[in-house]
Amino acid sequence: MVKKPQSPTTTATSNDLPWSCELLASPDDVRTNEQVTLTVTLSDGQGFDELSSENKIKVYKDGFTFKFSSPSNPELGTAVEEAYQSRGTPITSSDPPAIQFSFAVPADIVGGDYDIRVDGTPKNDDFWSAAPFGTLPGPNPVHDATQISVTAPIETKSEVTLQRTFVARTDDAALGPAIRNRTAAIGFERYQRFINCIFGCDDTADPNLVGRFGAGGLDTPLATMTTRCLDTRDTNFNDPTERRQVISIYGPYAYSVLKLATQVFLTLESGVVLRRGDPGLPKIFDIKKEQIRFNDSSLTFQNIKDELQAYISPSHNNLPYLDRIVRSLITLDPNKPEVLPYCLGVLKHRLTSPSLIELIWSYWLEEGMLVQTMNAIARRFQNRRGSANDPLGELEFDPLRPLNNLIWGFIQDEHNRLTVPRRAHEYQHHYGLALIGTTVSDVNPADSRSKFIEAFHNLLSCASRFFKEDSDTTVIADAFPLLNALKEVHLILAEGAHNQFGDLTWTARAEMLTVQWMLARPEMREFLRGRYMVPYQEEWMGAVDSMKKLQGWTDTTITHFYELAVTGERILLSVRYGDWSDIENIEDQAKNWARSWKPEIQRYIHGYRTATGVDLAAEITDTRDAATRYLQPAVLLQRRLTEQMSAMPLSPSSAPERLEGRVSGPAALPRPRRPKLPVYRKES
Repeated sequence: MVKKPQSPTTTATSNDLPWSCELLASPDDVRTNEQVTLTVTLSDGQGFDELSSENKIKVYKDGFTFKFSSPSNPELGTAVEEAYQSRGTPITSSDPPAIQFSFAVPADIVGGDYDIRVDGTPKNDDFWSAAPFGTLPGPNPVHDATQISVTAPIETKSEVTLQRTFVARTDDAALGPAIRNRTAAIGFERYQRFINCIFGCDDTADPNLVGRFGAGGLDTPLATMTTRCLDTRDTNFNDPTERRQVISIYGPYAYSVLKLATQVFLTLESGVVLRRGDPGLPKIFDIKKEQIRFNDSSLTFQNIKDELQAYISPSHNNLPYLDRIVRSLITLDPNKPEVLPYCLGVLKHRLTSPSLIELIWSYWLEEGMLVQTMNAIARRFQNRRGSANDPLGELEFDPLRPLNNLIWGFIQDEHNRLTVPRRAHEYQHHYGLALIGTTVSDVNPADSRSKFIEAFHNLLSCASRFFKEDSDTTVIADAFPLLNALKEVHLILAEGAHNQFGDLTWTARAEMLTVQWMLARPEMREFLRGRYMVPYQEEWMGAVDSMKKLQGWTDTTITHFYELAVTGERILLSVRYGDWSDIENIEDQAKNWARSWKPEIQRYIHGYRTATGVDLAAEITDTRDAATRYLQPAVLLQRRLTEQMSAMPLSPSSAPERLEGRVSGPAALPRPRRPKLPVYRKES
């Protein structure tokens, strides 16, 4: 509280002592726009106190003229003076009487301490010579001052926001970034860059690195052979310009080298690792996006890498799920070192560094007509007519182009590639997913995951409901249904991880990468160019969409099947290699999983609805909706193709050709088998 300056006081009793006044402010600690009451009290040596109240009031009114000011702030002084003048009778009738009035502190005044002064000037002598005032001391000017402390309010914008519930990051959270990192690392863009680099086809590469891979400077066998093992064209052996030209590989060998390079690429880029990615190459890690997924702006690459290392079992350097599997092996000692495929033991590289490749990637691209596109081109390359009015009749690859030689090797190597029935059996074994077509009409799997579609789609539906609850900040989302759905899908995936699980998945990925690379070649795009204004994610997509339009297969763009392949692979990898069977799991792990994989889950749901017409996020209100949700995707795709064909005017002769099968033959909805009735033998 600011103290008022002390004014001189009168203690003597003689008539010669001067008049004085006292100015008080109440309150003296205020805010802007608040009211302050000022009180002015007169006094003299002795006679003024003996006057009656009525005469004292006359002294205030007729004996002095009062004026208020503020030396430290003229605006404040003006406000005080105006308040004083606006009061009709500011003099109180109390005993003792005083001048009292109120004023409002100006709103725009800056906070601080301010003085308020009052000056009283005596009026004419006639008043002071008349009785009873003649007995009082002679009038003299009076003045006093007080101080007030003003606090200016701080203008703030107050907002009330609700945030979703906090979930601590669990120990398995780093597995998600590793999966995203490795699936991006084996993407087509990096694969295409790798192939162009090792074969010296990259125009943007350093000329000194042609024939080398990356910054490591690994000489390829082709470069070694052409520089050391061939005769020179002239006697000047030391002149590099006189060396023989780089060898050209004819026959099936060019395609074989491409296959080998693809295997090398997958070997170098697969595994449970986390890498930043070199500058200039396609990005495989974005720390900003990972911070958004984990809602942690302080997250760094090293933090994620340390958490991934801590999540891997310190005893065997395995993922907890795989470590649990190793402990259940009763005939093999998991502590033995790595063994060759010919010896008794465990292939530890499949435990410590699984490839993180999922077969569902190949399934969705096969449904998107990637393989069928290349098969149609190979058939036409062999000068075989596909139909009476072959849409590929004008497809000609001249022998001067490299792609001509590669397609020749592709056809010659057919006996070494996976057949459609082999992949179809594995789709059934892994996920219970079927293909439709004459080529796979006799598929009879020994073991099928019949419950996978229901369990997986139920997981996506639970995740969609969780996202809605989690976005509502007035609700604490329940993640236990999601945790149970994760466990169910995890167990089903584990049941299918046998026999061809590792090698066929790897081989299918390698073969489809080579197909994508050939479809992205300039020679292919000259004929199957696609629509130029469509923003395809990868260069091979336009050729597939163009082929589908020529053959009349489906009008759903390959982009949606590509998104289903990429997002489906990442989702299933996170479920397969997560330790979801642990009874000690808590719902926070399911919450972290859903929040980390929300973009992939929502993209998969959208892509599935676009391709098949079934919305996995919709609430089921009818048993028929549930039955449709759990139908085979191939059946739903075939229905949409039939609806598409029925909406197009077709001539009777072209109708069967336009309904060509999704795999390689005429398409037809699967007919339900007639139930066999028991046959009873007649009694004699």
